[in-house]
Amino acid sequence: MGKVYYDKDGDINVVRDKVVAIIGYGNQGRSQALNMRDSGVQNIIVGSIHDASWNTANEDGFHTYSIAEAAKKADILFLLLPDEVAPEIYERDIAPNLHPGAALNFASGYNITYGFIKPAADLDVIMVAPRMIGKGVRETYENGTGFPTFLVVNQDATGHAKEIALGLAKALGSTKAGAIEVTFNDETYLDLMSEQAIWPLIMNVFVTAFDFYQEKGLPAEAVLTEMYMSKEPMVMMEKMADMGLFKQLPLHSRTSQYGQMSRFKMVDNTSMRAFIEEQYDRIVDGSFAKEWEDVKADGMKEFDELRAETEKLPISVAEAEVRRNLSGGKDA
Repeated sequence: MGKVYYDKDGDINVVRDKVVAIIGYGNQGRSQALNMRDSGVQNIIVGSIHDASWNTANEDGFHTYSIAEAAKKADILFLLLPDEVAPEIYERDIAPNLHPGAALNFASGYNITYGFIKPAADLDVIMVAPRMIGKGVRETYENGTGFPTFLVVNQDATGHAKEIALGLAKALGSTKAGAIEVTFNDETYLDLMSEQAIWPLIMNVFVTAFDFYQEKGLPAEAVLTEMYMSKEPMVMMEKMADMGLFKQLPLHSRTSQYGQMSRFKMVDNTSMRAFIEEQYDRIVDGSFAKEWEDVKADGMKEFDELRAETEKLPISVAEAEVRRNLSGGKDA
């Protein structure tokens, strides 16, 4: 089991008077900034281009600067930009302006794992990465439950990187639920595996089942409602998180429980295991990162083609019609 830190392990005073620059004032950036301010962090600023996020930051009462100017002022810099644009902005606007001893806080391990961002040796490099969408980061702070976070110290130039990371985690509200110590690679591999192995398998189950049911003549409204449109799976997933994958089964009928447990044992997961291993190997050896760089270099043509393909799938076409039918004929 990994190391988990809680409120007693962090001290907000370590970061209270630091200049904390938020680069990327989107859903995550806004929630994290508001949480830290409410926890007593005094000097939070925002680095942004002149867009809607600049205006939102000003409306929220934060001083807003260009990214380069914010980096100059920062004692702690939150890099909350999308992975694909962060390296260029870091190299151009952030790296030349950070002062020695500043802390660079990542929300994702991707660019460190694959070497697209290479911080200077005189910086603390940490990650305090919520395992929660931005809206949830704010809502769970406000209701006092908190949210889990991954916590990493990758480079400790000052000798205080861990204290800073724990102070930030507490200020964000995550140490109420637990800050889980991992590495940058751990975060990268787990995140990419969810996206490239677990969810593609789940999506394939739904698509395959939908096509099968349609061949059997079952109505699309009933099929999609039963599979996920009722949002019952969302409730089940919440109970899995609260109780356990199998421990939540008693919430179902005994017919359902027996069906799930007995058929679980019947599934031949050999090909599924092979698929998972293949994706893991391609993530770890950098093949996926290279593949994604090639896609971006080609103008995102393959990305756009893949999206168009998914929109033409029978299940995607049916969803729009089903939503109209279930909403009294209104547009989906």
